[in-house]
Amino acid sequence: MTVLYFDHSATTPPYDEVVEAFAEVMKKHYGNPSSLHHLGMEAERLVNRAREVIALSLGVKPAEIVFTSGGTESNNLAVKGIVNKYAHRGNHLITTMIEHPSVLRCFQELEKEGAQVTYLPVDRTGSVRLEDLQKSLTDETLLVSIMHVNNEMGRIQPIAEIGNWLKQYPRIVFHVDAVQSVGKIPINPGAWRIDMLTVSAHKIRGPKGIGFLYKREGLLLNPLLSGGGQENGLRSGTENVPAIVAMAKAVRMTMEQQSEHMRYMYGLRNKLTTILHSIPELVLNGSDRESDMAPQIVNVSFPGMKSEVVIHALESKGIMVSSQSACSSGEERPSRVLLAMGHPAERARSGIRISLSPMHTPKDIDLLGRAIREVVQELKQTMRLP
Repeated sequence: MTVLYFDHSATTPPYDEVVEAFAEVMKKHYGNPSSLHHLGMEAERLVNRAREVIALSLGVKPAEIVFTSGGTESNNLAVKGIVNKYAHRGNHLITTMIEHPSVLRCFQELEKEGAQVTYLPVDRTGSVRLEDLQKSLTDETLLVSIMHVNNEMGRIQPIAEIGNWLKQYPRIVFHVDAVQSVGKIPINPGAWRIDMLTVSAHKIRGPKGIGFLYKREGLLLNPLLSGGGQENGLRSGTENVPAIVAMAKAVRMTMEQQSEHMRYMYGLRNKLTTILHSIPELVLNGSDRESDMAPQIVNVSFPGMKSEVVIHALESKGIMVSSQSACSSGEERPSRVLLAMGHPAERARSGIRISLSPMHTPKDIDLLGRAIREVVQELKQTMRLP
């Protein structure tokens, strides 16, 4: 059976060049970057070069890149690091109801510790409204954390608009979870007044277990870990040199192809949504405007049918998709993102996330569409049974 993988928002197959770079560094450059001998110095040189490559790709300074173990650690470091460092500035934090669990649970923990948290609502398309943020601001507001692309819905948030508005409040820190946007759509940390930006390598065909946090120069954080003081004291622990070098290669390759891939993937997305619109039992979630949605994510519901049932039915036909985010897909509860958008529980329980990549072809989309149509008809028969 041919397997078609449509779960690229959960993780991506690494580039061949990334695998080769990882293996080469692991074999030849195994020195500890903190060691003073030539093997250590060579490893340190590779780490510094990787930092420069990543910074150049994002248009930021190398010193503003902090290597972490991935998106979850970067989000935790950003949110908790700021709150713990600047608690004297204020006790009010702002995020949204649709953040990734690695952000949302940080705020929930901080709330239990006494922080005042505002969870911004979203509209029917899944977007935050600037006016809601404006109304939520207080003299005690310290941090605003809003994701760029929702990992479940694919809705693009108005980050540039929010960042430009926040320029008048220089004491408020602006963090953006860009795990699902970097390499997919344009983002400009400097021009958009983003203070911190989270990126994970395995979402852009890099290795798992490595990521980074862009932290604006001059901004201070309290570290999460105590130890040897690596990453300028922000992330203690011996650097994962093979993964860092491999991530830099993935970032460079992905960013160089971003414009071309974005146009191609929007074409695939339009083809898929046209097919899904033609199946009356299905309901597309998100905005109907292409410019509102990231090119790689399509979310569709089959009301009356649990998402897990649909996923396994598609899997039996060699089609791999998911529900909610990979971090939450084992849960049987309705999607909190769809609920936040105002949809009923029945629709929220049946949401399916299809995530595309430049590796897919129009033929793959046709095969996916055919499989979805067959599954819908087969499951409709079971729904009629007493």
